Amino acid sequence: MKFSIGLFIAVWFVCFGTSLSAQTLSDILQTHESIIAKSSRKTISPAIDSLVESGLPSVEFMLTNWREKAIWQNKETKEFIAVLDGRMFDLDTADDIGLFEKTGFKQVKPNSGVRNLISGALVSFQLNAPDIEVRRAALNSIRRNDDAAYLPLLKASLDIETDPDLQTEKQQLLSLMTIKYSTQIPEKLAAIEAISQSLQIEVRAQLNRVLSTERRFAKIVPAEANIAWVLTPETQGFSSADAYDLLVAGGVAKPVLSAGDVKEALAANIVAGRIAGIPIGQLGNPQSREDAYQKLAAEGLAPDTLSASQIEKIVQEYVFFEVYAEPSHEVTEAAKAALQKISYRVSFSQFFDIGLDAISLASIYFLAAIGLAITFGVMGVINMAHGEFIMMGAYTGFVVQQFVPDQTLSILLAVPLAFGVTFSAGVAMERLVIRWLYNRPLETLLATFGISIALQQVAKNIFGTQARPLTSPDWLGGAWVINDVVAISYIRIAIFVLALIFLGVFLFILKRTRFGLETRAVTQNPSMASAMGINPDRVNMLTFGLGSGIAGIAGVAIGLYAKVTSEMGNDYIVQSFMTVVVGGVGNIWGTLAGATMVGFLQKGIEWHNPSNTLAAQTYMILFIIIFIQFRPRGIIALKGRAAGD
Repeated sequence: MKFSIGLFIAVWFVCFGTSLSAQTLSDILQTHESIIAKSSRKTISPAIDSLVESGLPSVEFMLTNWREKAIWQNKETKEFIAVLDGRMFDLDTADDIGLFEKTGFKQVKPNSGVRNLISGALVSFQLNAPDIEVRRAALNSIRRNDDAAYLPLLKASLDIETDPDLQTEKQQLLSLMTIKYSTQIPEKLAAIEAISQSLQIEVRAQLNRVLSTERRFAKIVPAEANIAWVLTPETQGFSSADAYDLLVAGGVAKPVLSAGDVKEALAANIVAGRIAGIPIGQLGNPQSREDAYQKLAAEGLAPDTLSASQIEKIVQEYVFFEVYAEPSHEVTEAAKAALQKISYRVSFSQFFDIGLDAISLASIYFLAAIGLAITFGVMGVINMAHGEFIMMGAYTGFVVQQFVPDQTLSILLAVPLAFGVTFSAGVAMERLVIRWLYNRPLETLLATFGISIALQQVAKNIFGTQARPLTSPDWLGGAWVINDVVAISYIRIAIFVLALIFLGVFLFILKRTRFGLETRAVTQNPSMASAMGINPDRVNMLTFGLGSGIAGIAGVAIGLYAKVTSEMGNDYIVQSFMTVVVGGVGNIWGTLAGATMVGFLQKGIEWHNPSNTLAAQTYMILFIIIFIQFRPRGIIALKGRAAGD
C-alpha cells in the first residue's frame, strides 16, 4: 500500500515536475542508509517510497543503477556512489567524480525481490522515456507487478506515446486494468468495448474474471446482488448435500456427523460390554448402531445427529444462488457479450489456423510424394526406398552446412547437390536392380525394402543414431502472426512456395519438353511409344533418377524443421504412397489433390482427437481404404500402363 501511495505521488511529479521538499538525494539515502545497505523485500519499501515521493530528477539514475547492482557504499562515510565502467558518479548530479578504487567500498547487492520493487518504482520514469525499449520494459513491468496505482501513470503516458504499436499495447493494458480496478461503471463499459476486438488470452482471462461467481445463500434473494443464476438442489449438479455444506460453511447449520464420528462416539461409551445398554454383540447392523447412538445422544453423551428429512427441511428454508464478483449488472452483461463475440472470432481463427496447417502439411506430402508419383506412375515400380532418398537429401544438406557456415548460401548449395546425389543414387539403383525386376511387383517391393534397410544402416554408420541439425537461415526463423490465434512459421511458408515452384516446373517439363512428351507417351502406351522410336529403358532410367532427385530436394526442405535421422524416411513413406494412390498414379494434378486430401484429413482428425495421434493416423488409413473401394483409380484417374489399361 505504501508503494501504491508513492506511485500516486509520483504521477503528480511526473505531470507537474514539483518536489515535495528541498531534500537532496544524498539526504534521503543517508536517512535510509541501513536498510539500503542490507536490503530485503520486507524492509526496503520505506526507502523506495521516499525516493519516489521526493520527485528529484536524479532518482531515476539512482534506481536504475541500484537495480543493476552498480551502487557502492563508502565504508567510512557511508555515502553511496554509482560505479560505471570503472568510473565513479555522483548520485545527485550524475557527474563523473573520478576513477574507482575498490578499496574502502562495498557493493550494494539487492536481491531479486528488491530489484522487482525497484523496477516497479522506475515505471513512473520509464513510461515516458525517449528510448522505446525502455518504455516497453516499463510496460512489461506493469504487467508483472499489477497494481491499481499504475492506472494514472498509464493514462498520463498514453496521449504522449509516439509509437503506434506501443500506444496500442498501453491502451489495451489500460483497459484491462480499468476493468479490474476502476469503480466507475462507464469507464469499465468503455474498457470492455475497447478490448472486445482482441483475441489475446489476457483479454479473455480478464473478462472471465469479471464473470466469475461465488455460491451464496439467503432467506430471500437480495435485490441488490448481481445474481448469475439461482440454484435448485438436486438440479444442475447441485445436490442437497452441497446446499447443506454451504449452510455449514456459513455458520447457520451444524456439521453432519460422519460415519467415523459415530463409530468413535460409540467406542468411547462402551460400559461393561454394552453401549447405551445394548450388548456389543447386537450392534452388527447399521440400524442397531443408529439406535445405540440415538440413546447416547438422548442422554447427552454424544452430539445430536440430523436425519435426511431434517437436513432437507433446513435446506428448504434457504435460497441458493451464484452471484457475480462484479457488482454491476451492466458490466457483467457487457462482459458476456464481449466474450461471446471474442469466442466466435476465436473459433473462426482456430478453423482458419487448422486450414493453414493442413495446407502446410499437404505441401510437405506433395514434395515427398511427387517423385514417387512419377516413378510409380510411369514405371509401375513400388519403391520402398523412396523415404531413404528423402533422408539422403537431408543429410546432404547437413554435410554442406559443415563446410559452408553461411546458412542461406548453404541451403542454396544443398538443394542442387541433394538433387545430384539422389539423382545419381536413383539412376544407379534403377540400372543395377530395378531394370531386372520390371513387371514383377512383389520382387521389386522386397528388393527396394531391402535397399531401404541397407541405406538406413549406412547412414547410421556414417552419421550415428542421434539427430543431426539442419539449420534454417535467420530470415526463415519465427512465424507470420496473423492474430493471437493464427500463426504459421516462415519455414512452412517456404515449403509451400517450394511446392508451388515444383508444381510449375513439373508441369513445364511434362507439357513443354521432349522428355515430358516421351514420359507421357511411355505412361500412356509404352509399346506404341517404343514403336515411335522412344527408348522406354532410357525414359525409365531418367524418370527414376528424376523422382529420386526430387525426393532429395524434399529432404532438404523437410530437414529444416524435422529431425534429420537415418529413419526419417519412415515418417513419410506411408503418407507418400497414400498421397499417390488417393490422388491417382502418374498424374501431377492427382498427386496435388491427394496431398491436399491427406493433409486436410489428417489435420481434421487430429483436431477432433488431439491427444492420440496414433488413433488419428489409424482413422485416416481406414478412411482412405474406404475411399479407394469407391474410387480405386484415385481422384484423378489416368489411362495407361499405371492404370492397368
